[in-house]
Amino acid sequence: RPISEMASNPNVPPPGQNNPRRTMSGRFVSNSRDDHDQSMDMTGDVSADFPYTVHIPPTPDNQPMSEPNTPRDAYGNPVWSKDEYTSGAADANATGEPTSPSQTKKRRPLTRKVSISAGIIYSYRALALLRLVVLGFFLTWRVKNPNRDAMWLWGMSVVCELWFAFSWILDQLPKLCPVNRLTDLAVLKDKFEKPSPENPRGRPDLPGMDVFVSSADPEKEPPLITANTILSILAADYPVEKLACYLSDDGGALLSFESLAEAASFARAWVPFCRKHAIEPRNPETYFLIRGDPTKGKVRTDFVKDRRRVKREYDELKVRINGLTDSIRRRSDAYNAHEEIRAKRHQIESGADPSIPLNVPKATWMADGTHWPGTWVISGKEHSKGDHAGIIQVMLAPPSCDPVMGSNDLEENLIDTTDIDVRLPMLVYVSREKRPGYDHNKKAGAMNALVRTSAVMSNGPFILNLDCDHYIFNSLAMREAMCFMMDRGGDRICYVQFPQRFEGVDPNDRYANRNTVFFDINMRALDGLQGPVYVGTGCCFRRIALYGFDPPRGLLPKQYGQSKIFVASIPVAEFAGRPLAEPGIPHGRPAGALTGPREPLDAATVAEAINVISCYYEDKTEWGGRVGWIYGSVTEDVVTGFRMHNRGWKSIYCVTKRDAFRGTAPINLTDRLHQVLRWATGSVEIFFSRNNAIFANSHMKFLQRVAYLNVGVYPFTSIFLIVYCFLPALSLFSGQFIVQNLNVTFLVYLLVISVCLCLLAILEVKWSGITLEEWWRNEQFWVIGGTSAHLAAVLQGLLKVMAGVDISFTLTSKSGAEDMDDEFADLYVVKWTALMIPPITIMIVNLIAIAVAISRTIYAVLPQWSKLLGGVFFSLWVLSHMYPFAKGLMGRRGRTPTIVYVWSGMLAIVISLLWVTISPPENSTGVATGGFNP
Repeated sequence: RPISEMASNPNVPPPGQNNPRRTMSGRFVSNSRDDHDQSMDMTGDVSADFPYTVHIPPTPDNQPMSEPNTPRDAYGNPVWSKDEYTSGAADANATGEPTSPSQTKKRRPLTRKVSISAGIIYSYRALALLRLVVLGFFLTWRVKNPNRDAMWLWGMSVVCELWFAFSWILDQLPKLCPVNRLTDLAVLKDKFEKPSPENPRGRPDLPGMDVFVSSADPEKEPPLITANTILSILAADYPVEKLACYLSDDGGALLSFESLAEAASFARAWVPFCRKHAIEPRNPETYFLIRGDPTKGKVRTDFVKDRRRVKREYDELKVRINGLTDSIRRRSDAYNAHEEIRAKRHQIESGADPSIPLNVPKATWMADGTHWPGTWVISGKEHSKGDHAGIIQVMLAPPSCDPVMGSNDLEENLIDTTDIDVRLPMLVYVSREKRPGYDHNKKAGAMNALVRTSAVMSNGPFILNLDCDHYIFNSLAMREAMCFMMDRGGDRICYVQFPQRFEGVDPNDRYANRNTVFFDINMRALDGLQGPVYVGTGCCFRRIALYGFDPPRGLLPKQYGQSKIFVASIPVAEFAGRPLAEPGIPHGRPAGALTGPREPLDAATVAEAINVISCYYEDKTEWGGRVGWIYGSVTEDVVTGFRMHNRGWKSIYCVTKRDAFRGTAPINLTDRLHQVLRWATGSVEIFFSRNNAIFANSHMKFLQRVAYLNVGVYPFTSIFLIVYCFLPALSLFSGQFIVQNLNVTFLVYLLVISVCLCLLAILEVKWSGITLEEWWRNEQFWVIGGTSAHLAAVLQGLLKVMAGVDISFTLTSKSGAEDMDDEFADLYVVKWTALMIPPITIMIVNLIAIAVAISRTIYAVLPQWSKLLGGVFFSLWVLSHMYPFAKGLMGRRGRTPTIVYVWSGMLAIVISLLWVTISPPENSTGVATGGFNP
């Protein structure tokens, strides 16, 4: 049945909807399932304990009307005739023959692959092979030549070295086929936005894009940062009528709601300003902080005047948003005081005992004098973070399909917008329903709620997901992704992943926050296989890939839920996401199929959108199992990407000349360790689940499987790494070494392996574009994280698997440091965490061991300098990797926290007592006794 038939009557709720109604204030209200049988006051007043859902109702003033004689057979962005969809288009395109004269021209590709220089890549592969061979001979020699004087030391070292070799192979193999890719945005514009016989008016024929922004806690994710992200999306260079933005507020906070309303209001000035003067970046906070001449490259004479006015308006916006917390509190206190007075008056008038205390809830109030249906500042029944109604509010209505030019009326407009399109994309606030007793599945559950809501309201065939602190730095980023999706073979691409780039990181990148080795080496290399892994943000999805399809169009899973409108939207999204029908592209869509207007939102459509975000909608469905974001892991992003690759999909890594997105990263040591702990714990969960790459099917390429196996295995390296970091100290304490003697064979093997590693690093730097300093910072933090967060992740993962102990994590704070005069003030803040204990222990033990060994050797009758030098060299090698960690403990002025002195003293005493117990001093002298020469 056509969707338009199901949504034609706004007064009749669709199947599965629970009695929606409109209040006197013009809001749309619906019951949750728990309140389905409760009676409703049809006067329009809502009682304080009634859970309701809010949205702006469609009216002739805020909703676009469809054009006359426009076919209304489709929902969302694409509009085409049924006959063309079911038979004509498929039959014509299956043969690969052009469907119009314009398609007879030679096809120009939208993308091209740029191979790495043959000299570099072949040298890189040869060195990797050489190191592998040498490692094999070295480990064979180590096994065959044990240290008879210290078998325990030799045994531990050999076991660790075998694991390190295995871990290196898992990491190295997927890096043998790196590629670079380029896009051609001019060709994209010619194909999809220029007049043609199929599109005589030159309307945009690009598919729709739904952008998801996820937020959970406005206290840790400042609303101003989220507002800037939203503004950068609304100002993106993409057809306005094809763009929709959804903010998921999983905390249901009024602060997030009202800050989004403020951002929507400011967007009416900011977006036209960006279009008029080609502003980059389109995040106002970042743009106004850029140093240098703002007039460079600007051609309009009124730029300075416009910029000054918009800057003043933005400063006022910041004041309003930063003052919302106090504003909401004062408003709520006033309304609550008024409610208490009314309740007291009613108590007296009814003749009740005035001494009986009143039970007036401390509600959070909206600006229009109604209770906020989400989470209250003072939590109450059905108004807490885990128990509140679902909320949908359309902040900006869907725009018309034709440009709407502004005017030079400065009383109505902040700036002169003559000849500037002033339309704004659709903007929607969403907070899914939460009730006690339901597993809401954290971020993955919130993302799946957005998938269903957007399918009902806009149904863009592509989805871009961003964290609230990741904004669009390159306004053409969405077009870059479309080049891959709309090119030959694009229907087999499940997602386009962009690299994560970060602002606010200290110049030396002390804790490898930029992750350049991962994003510029590992991810580029995976792009030469089956594609990069999904890393949680900055990723453009094909909607049907999230629906569990096999590429390019597979059978549908059976369990999507009871929403008929949602199910009917699936083939629409699948069709709209196809590349254009051209020679060599079977099953393409005809040109001009997506140029019609989208249907306006009506009450029944929004009611169904509310229905699909209810907490019980996923019962007895495949959401989180095969459909949408996958549940069961704190790293739902990696698991979701793995499932898609396992079905045969391919992903693309898009590195743009100008960064596509930018975000913030925790530069504080403690926050950084907790971030790494969360990632590593997710990897351990993956290893012990059915998402382990060992169980991947034949659709996944071998090297891609190796890469995913490494994702699950790498935290376990911490067990061997922490042992290996203690081995130099044990060697110095015992006077022994991991080999019997430092002979030439051992030194040659060590030299060749080390030189190969250095040459591999140099070549990786050459083909990836990173610096050697960044590579070295990554190596240092690999040791720091491996001896702290990774080890804790392994322990937590084992507890969860073996004992069923669940793991919970707090959000990484995205707010800046309190010292606003220093951009990197947070870098010097020392916040104690138990994760610091192992690295501190390693440093102290190695320093004590060096002092003990040097003293003992100096005073020994027969000093063994070779063993001393070997042990000291390896201890210093460990300490050099720990240098950023030690520097972080010193704080801003080199002040060491008291806890470090306490731990140092305790460990020194414990180690001394252990050594005296194991090797008590004797009257004889010499190294073998462990005593000192008197």
